[in-house]
Amino acid sequence: MTNSNVTPEQRLQELGFKLPDPRKAVGNYVGCVRTGNLIFTAGQGTNEYRGKLGEDVTIEVGYAAARQCMLNLLTVVKQEVGDLSKVKRIVKILGFVNSSPDFTDQPKVMNGASDLLVEVFGEKGKHGRSAVGMAQLPLNNAVEVEMILEVEE
Repeated sequence: MTNSNVTPEQRLQELGFKLPDPRKAVGNYVGCVRTGNLIFTAGQGTNEYRGKLGEDVTIEVGYAAARQCMLNLLTVVKQEVGDLSKVKRIVKILGFVNSSPDFTDQPKVMNGASDLLVEVFGEKGKHGRSAVGMAQLPLNNAVEVEMILEVEE
């Protein structure tokens, strides 16, 4: 559980993370769409982690890739709302794992993103989740994650 006097940005720093610079879209879309107090993000991959789980990427590396995807998503959210303390609740994440046909540990990979959200936001970071295997992802990303969250008005 996180200390309520510590901002999510401070918690990230305590954990040894820094939010990266925003990544450029690779198509005709925006990083997120806000409707009312909900934010729907576009999927975020990484610049660092490429390859297929079950072939050339281990579960541990996939976990790190999912964590980096979440840091990229938090950058998008911070850009939209200005301060991660405005996050009221993480509603759901959807993780796409670039998987070999016999790879079935997508949930273990996606724990990288889920664990980070709970470490940063505590109870507000607990969320619904889907973790699915994909035959291929754009730019050969190992993992891509998207998120729905509720923010304060």
